[in-house]
Amino acid sequence: MNDVNRRVLPGFRLSLGYTLAYLGLLVMVPLVACFLKAATLPFDRFWAAVSTERAVAAYELTVGASLVSAAINVVLGVLVAWVLVRYEFPLKRLVDSLVDLPFALPTAVAGLVYSSLYVQSGWLGRFLVPLGIQAAYSRLAIVLVLVFVGFPFVVRTLEPVLERIDADVEEAAACLGATRLQTVTRVIFPSLYPALVTGFALSFARALGEYGSVVFVSGNMPFKTEIAPVLIVARLEEFAYAEATAIAVVLLLISFAVLVAVNLLERWSKRVYA
Repeated sequence: MNDVNRRVLPGFRLSLGYTLAYLGLLVMVPLVACFLKAATLPFDRFWAAVSTERAVAAYELTVGASLVSAAINVVLGVLVAWVLVRYEFPLKRLVDSLVDLPFALPTAVAGLVYSSLYVQSGWLGRFLVPLGIQAAYSRLAIVLVLVFVGFPFVVRTLEPVLERIDADVEEAAACLGATRLQTVTRVIFPSLYPALVTGFALSFARALGEYGSVVFVSGNMPFKTEIAPVLIVARLEEFAYAEATAIAVVLLLISFAVLVAVNLLERWSKRVYA
């Protein structure tokens, strides 16, 4: 009996070679070049470049704002994805397409729009500033634009999972005496948890490296509203290329550490809630 090729698609070696070439040229080579450039600094200069008070303040603001915006996006993303999947209403397709607007809109445009809306003379700022809410050139402004750019990642991650959850399961839980809260926490949430972790990770990673929108709304004040990508650009403008690369390496390591932790949590959640 002749051997049967059980692969669905032929060309495994060619596909694998293309994948490895892509990862090598577009991912690994830039990362290696970044580390090699930073390695040209002696350790004392490297440490001096990445551990200044200004750099530490930028790291704290970048990671903190990214975590807060990702958490907000998880809450908003669950609500929006639930409405888009479970309900029919007029202009639903338009609302669904607006979710992807941050993907298509240049982030610099988003920053300009937010800064013009929330300044003291803006449409929203004229009402918020008298209340003491500074939503432009502040840390709040940074969180707002990061929520905007990371929001679609959570919604698009949750939608396929919600579509696979049959509404009959919720009705069965209600017939068995479960309250709405019990239905959410014991029936729906376990199925959503891995997708929530994935959406959080994607939103966080997107926010961590954001520059175009933040530079217009933050004011870029050192120790107050300066994020790490802005500090990197500042070092580049000073022609301190090695120092800029050193700060980029630290930011890259922070991102790797957080994403590894999130991936481990995602694997654990799949085992627990499978």
